[in-house]
Amino acid sequence: MATEEFSVSISEAPVEEAEAGWKLHPANGADLRFLGVVRETENGRRIAGIDYSSYGPMAERELTAICRALREERPAHRVLIHHRTGFVPVGVASLLIRVGTPHSAEAFDLAREYLKRIKATVPVWKTIRYEIP
Repeated sequence: MATEEFSVSISEAPVEEAEAGWKLHPANGADLRFLGVVRETENGRRIAGIDYSSYGPMAERELTAICRALREERPAHRVLIHHRTGFVPVGVASLLIRVGTPHSAEAFDLAREYLKRIKATVPVWKTIRYEIP
């Protein structure tokens, strides 16, 4: 879903595709891009990547609800959120949170709050693919 204030998506598309239409806004002095990247180890073991799955419509509704709630709490910002599904290899981004605000401190605070709420409530599941020893 996309409005002028926020855009959310969940799909197999890379984050670079999801943010292709993002434009800097003249009212915002800060534009913060957070990437959640698949790291090379999980539970002390090397991995090849992570398979992400979700119930797409429910996940998108929850992302939209998060955006609406935070926009109501702090209206002076724009946000783009994209979560990848499918297999994401080590070193590749699985989550993008991009926040535009008038001031930098707000952008950092909002990005942290978006991440916290996404991890707590959005129905995305991961299956770790460990490397074969």
